[in-house]
Amino acid sequence: MNALRNNVQLIGRLGKNPEVRTFDSGKKMATFTLATNEVYRNSKGDKVEDTQWHNIVVWGKKVEVVEKYLTKGAEVAIQGKLINRSYEVDGEKRYTTEITLNELLMMGKANNA
Repeated sequence: MNALRNNVQLIGRLGKNPEVRTFDSGKKMATFTLATNEVYRNSKGDKVEDTQWHNIVVWGKKVEVVEKYLTKGAEVAIQGKLINRSYEVDGEKRYTTEITLNELLMMGKANNA
C-alpha cells in the first residue's frame, strides 16, 4: 500500500513550452503546465468542458528529455507526487501545489504539429 501514498497520474496537454533552469551547482530543473479536460453533461443536458491546470516540476535526467522533446500542445501521461509549498512575494505569503514528475510517457504529436 505504500506505493499508493501520494501518487498522482494524469494525461493531458502542455499549456506552454517547458522552462528549463540551470542552477550554479549545474543541477537542472524544468517546469511546465499540464491541462487536463473533463467533458460531461450538466442537469440541462448541455455539454460542459472543464479544464484543470497542473504545475509540473522535473528534476534530474528527465529534464533533458523534457527539454528536447516536449513542446506546447504535446499530449503526455505523467506520474508523480503532490508537493505543497509556500513562498513570499512582497511580504505576502503565497501557497502553491505542484507535481514532482517521476515517470513520463509521450502520447503523440502536439496539436499544432
